[in-house]
This record gives sequence, structure tokens and C-alpha cells, in this order.
Amino acid sequence: MQFVYYCTQKIGGFAPSPQITGQITGVSQNLDWSFQAGLDRKKHEARDDDPKSPSPQKSIMMTTPTRRAIPILLLAVFTAISAAVTAQADENRRVVVELFTSQGCSSCPPADALLRELSERDDVVALALHVDYWDYIGWKDSFASPDFTARQKAYAYASGKRMVYTPQMVIGGQHQVIGTKEMKVADLIATHRAQPPEVVLAVTRKDGQLRISAQAPRPVEGPLIVQVVRYMPDATVEVRRGENAGLRLPYSNIVTDWDVEGKWDTAAPLAMELPIEGENPVVVLLQHAGHGPIAAVAELK
Repeated sequence: MQFVYYCTQKIGGFAPSPQITGQITGVSQNLDWSFQAGLDRKKHEARDDDPKSPSPQKSIMMTTPTRRAIPILLLAVFTAISAAVTAQADENRRVVVELFTSQGCSSCPPADALLRELSERDDVVALALHVDYWDYIGWKDSFASPDFTARQKAYAYASGKRMVYTPQMVIGGQHQVIGTKEMKVADLIATHRAQPPEVVLAVTRKDGQLRISAQAPRPVEGPLIVQVVRYMPDATVEVRRGENAGLRLPYSNIVTDWDVEGKWDTAAPLAMELPIEGENPVVVLLQHAGHGPIAAVAELK
């Protein structure tokens, strides 16, 4: 039996991100192809065990395709291609795992280690977002940003919750779980991988330009928010004060920038080109508005 500890200290209300209206009153820190083939069975029944029986190939009678044949054939071909694309997308489907963490949180190192393991998986895009609401207890997180705190609060608001905590993982932009619950995280990743992809996303980087293209095989409800994320693959921090004082803590996939680049209504294919600098990995997310589920993700390392 494993006991998991995380703080639930209450503080006053906070102001949600600009995209959010309303108020969260409390925060818990830390924590037919109609082509027919016929066979006259009375006159031409063929038997495999009778050498005198007429050949099945000679007894097959083919009718002329009807007028519906060509459009239905085209539909069948289109369906087959779509199925192949979907199958390929399913095979390559990746799940975004966001960890909200802090260098000043004594419960976070096990979750940071779990994220490091997840970052090595081909079916996961692991992202560490360091929040700043633990900075007041003695150690200022060197990777923290109020923007990441605002993102976590926006997730709380979207799901009807009144608290945020560390360590917290958000799976696929949809499911929230304590960041040390390894089996629960694994189950949620498997659940998201089993879902059919909503859109097909492709991203390339060349000559200082990031090219983003996407299309929706089926109608998608509402616009998708196009987001570009940069992260630092790894770093180690010596914490000198606070709850983790004296520890040398390794971190992985530390988010440094999270930019919203626009909205895509999915009615027409998406084609976008943006300037990109530096060699750090790039992640492109297409996420339902209001901090909803993540429809697609692509990563360039």
C-alpha cells in the first residue's frame, strides 16, 4: 500500500485567464458498386472434387455495371483511403501529458520522475509546466511562469473544480489526476490512444520556418486553438531553500514558451507558416476551445 501526500492549503480566489469569465473561489496549492457476379447453379454447378465438372471461372456470368457503379466505386475508393489514413493516424496517435509541478513542492519529485519516464515513450508527448504559486514558501522556481499557473487554473475552471494542486497531470487536455498515480496515468493514456483521431496534423521545420498543416476527415465541433510549445529537454536544479532544500533535482521536457497562434474552424484545411528560432524541440497542439480535449499533437525534436 502506498500513501500519497500532497498539500491542500487554501488561499483566496484567483482571477482566471483572460479567456475565462467567472470566478473560482478557492485554490489548493501543491498539490452498390453494382457489379454482379452470377453462377447458374442448376446448369453449371462446379465441384472441386469432380474433374468433369465445368471450371468455376467458365460458369461465372458478369453483368454490365449500372449507372450507379462509378460514383459508388469512387466512394469505395475514398472510404478505403480514408480508412488507411485513419489507421496510420491511429498507429501514430500520441497523447499529451501535462504535469503541473514546482521545485518548491516536496511531493513533486516522484511525479517529475514519472514524467521523465513518459517522455521516453513514443506514444506520449510529455510536458512539464512549472507553476509559481509555491514561490512564497522560500524557494523561487527557476522555471515557473504565471502563464502556466493560469493554464492550470483554466483547466480547473473548465472541469468545474475550485482547487488546483501540485503535482497534477492533465491527460489529453481532458482528464486530471494526481501526478504520482502511475497506474491511473497509464490507464488514461491507453484510453486516449484508443480514441479515433479527430484531425490529421503535419508539422515541418525548415529554414527558420515552421509549417503547420491539418485537415479534418469528419466534421469537428467548434474551432480548434492552434498552439506552439517550446521546451528544454532536461535540466538539473540544486534547491537551496524551501521544502526541497539540499536536493539536486532532475527535470525533463521543461516548457519555456506556450503561444496561441490562432483558431482553425476545420471547415477547410489548415495551412500556417510561422518563424521559428532555436534548436529546442517544438510541439504543436490543436485543442478544443475553452481548455477542452486536445484533438491532435505533433512534435519535432
